[in-house]
Amino acid sequence: MTEAVEFDVVVLGAGPTGENVADRLRAAGLSTAVVESELVGGECSYWACMPSKALLRPVLAQADARRLPGLSRSAEGPLDAGAVLARRDSFASHWKDDGQVSWLDSTGARLYRGRGRLDGPRRVVVDGPEGEHQVLTARHAVAVCTGSRAVLPDLPGIRGAKAWTSREATSAHAVPGRLAIVGGGVVGVEMATAWQALGSRVTLLVRGDGLLPRMEPFVGEHIAAALTEAGAQVRTGVSVASVERPDASGPVTLVLDGGERIEADEVLFATGRAPRTDDLGLDTVGLAPGSWLTVDDSCRVEGSTWLYGVGDVNHRALLTHQGKYQARIAAAAIAARAQKVPLLETDRWGAHAATADLAAVPQVVFTDPEAASVGLSLTEAESAGHRVRAVDHDLAAVAGASLYGDDYKGRARMIVDLDREILLGVTFVGPGVGELLHSATIAVVGEIPIERLWHAVPAYPTISEVWLRLLEAYRQG
Repeated sequence: MTEAVEFDVVVLGAGPTGENVADRLRAAGLSTAVVESELVGGECSYWACMPSKALLRPVLAQADARRLPGLSRSAEGPLDAGAVLARRDSFASHWKDDGQVSWLDSTGARLYRGRGRLDGPRRVVVDGPEGEHQVLTARHAVAVCTGSRAVLPDLPGIRGAKAWTSREATSAHAVPGRLAIVGGGVVGVEMATAWQALGSRVTLLVRGDGLLPRMEPFVGEHIAAALTEAGAQVRTGVSVASVERPDASGPVTLVLDGGERIEADEVLFATGRAPRTDDLGLDTVGLAPGSWLTVDDSCRVEGSTWLYGVGDVNHRALLTHQGKYQARIAAAAIAARAQKVPLLETDRWGAHAATADLAAVPQVVFTDPEAASVGLSLTEAESAGHRVRAVDHDLAAVAGASLYGDDYKGRARMIVDLDREILLGVTFVGPGVGELLHSATIAVVGEIPIERLWHAVPAYPTISEVWLRLLEAYRQG
């Protein structure tokens, strides 16, 4: 083992979160080492956000074209699956990270390839790809940005079943004839949308009574209806008891709790994630291996003065944009503490508090129709003790939506805090609504009073005119 190399900060993980932590720390003048065991760019770049949205974009474009006379006939044919998959490969950089490494190098951070693990306070051991070992020490902080991984449920037969997780679903190079998907969350519904359109016969199996249970109930209802209309089979209230695949190259059979058997060519389990902290040396600093890291609003691990958990590992909001947001907050806090600058700890929306993780998380689900939400749902707001009112509007009744496409279906909801007359949450479902979300996010984060929103005039005829209709409905009581 070579002599230890000292940096101001050591970052474990070079996904979007770790990259942004390193970039902000270098901009603040702190020397920074970044340790990565896989590809620089992380899950988002190669197995999640980028490849999944590359798969979905042609699907949504075709769906939009089919809603328009003059285009509908030319859009009736099947998608060119080969071309879609090839474009997906390009967005995943063909699973090579040269471009990301070049960018990281440009920040001045130093990259160490290999598996990094804690070895006591402010000390990291890196096991390199050629068997070499390197010790890194941190003057100020170690930031754990190792993300999360998909978890397969503990079912009889699943180990030999070659089941897909989100990684295989976004990187597969052939369209399965029959695809069973277990789970009705974001990964489940997006991959059902993509692979159904690419030619698979999709069966979506959901334990609960609806899709996307963390959003308003009407969102899942719209998406389930659209998937069914597209040809997918959506089944709720069912559980998988076991999996059978006697021949690794043959079909897979799912046995449901009641004994029913469903055969498919591939099966995707989209049923949960776990933190990548099981082989991280957490035990050397008094933490449980494999655990989520509990952090304060600056992303510093509770009980520590030097250890930070940023992104998925802290389980606050498992989204790439939230990880990058936390990276900005954590890096600012690390730099302030290193430079002995007082933190803005009393400012709820200040530079050192990841308040949006709790009050204003935005998310878009790229299904057809799209779903978009920010802040609290009605149930969440009521459970938190707020006195609220939900205001709904049919998106199809907005002129911009009718122009967007024939037979447009959608819905909008805003959650109003009746005591403060500000918005606590907004939800949209309908074609193209993802681009409405940032206006809602600004309204929620800015805590803009309803009376001021009345003066934010939406352009006519756009779908964003739904804001006017929501405000009118609120005024009418």
